[in-house]
Amino acid sequence: MNDRTKAAPHNGHDQASTPAGPAAAGGTRAQERIAALDTKGAALTVRVEELEAQLAEASRRADEAEAGWQRARADFSNLKRRVEEERVERADSASDRLLSRVLELADDFDLAVEHVPDDVRGTPWVEGIGAIDRKLRALLEVEGVAPMGGEGEPFDPHTQQAISYEDSVDVPDGTVLRVLQRGYTIRDRVLRPALVAVARNDETPTDDTSTTQDD
Repeated sequence: MNDRTKAAPHNGHDQASTPAGPAAAGGTRAQERIAALDTKGAALTVRVEELEAQLAEASRRADEAEAGWQRARADFSNLKRRVEEERVERADSASDRLLSRVLELADDFDLAVEHVPDDVRGTPWVEGIGAIDRKLRALLEVEGVAPMGGEGEPFDPHTQQAISYEDSVDVPDGTVLRVLQRGYTIRDRVLRPALVAVARNDETPTDDTSTTQDD
């Protein structure tokens, strides 16, 4: 009996001195949550910054790649254009060489037709030479080759080559007197310049128009 009586106050004293468990635990968990939220917020901020940096770097690389692709496309386009231009130039050069040889043949036919003796004019052989010459001229015309004029016109160094200069007072200085070898153009350019003889004189053409002077 005495032992139980003494033990009771002792147990009551222990209960009174023990802190409230739920209240203390609740406060600790709230602080932990707050701390955890602060830590997560800071980590998220760092992560967002990292992602933004990665996005900026990816955008920079994409811009560089696009710029490089555009340069490559422009370079390819320029290369393709140059190759096509060179192909056309080579083709034109080969065509010009061939046509120049044909023009030499046409010159020979011109000389043959111009110097036919009177006693054989109208013969079948001469008529055949004339027919071949006409066919040759038609072929050149189909290819865009056309003869140039020149006689009686001012000398043009871009389309003509002066072989000789002859003194003459009948025409202005620099006038083409004779075409020694016919020149030709192909489309809009000179295929073969004409060989010409040019007049040379020291007289300057004057205007015959008289002027009336008032008294």
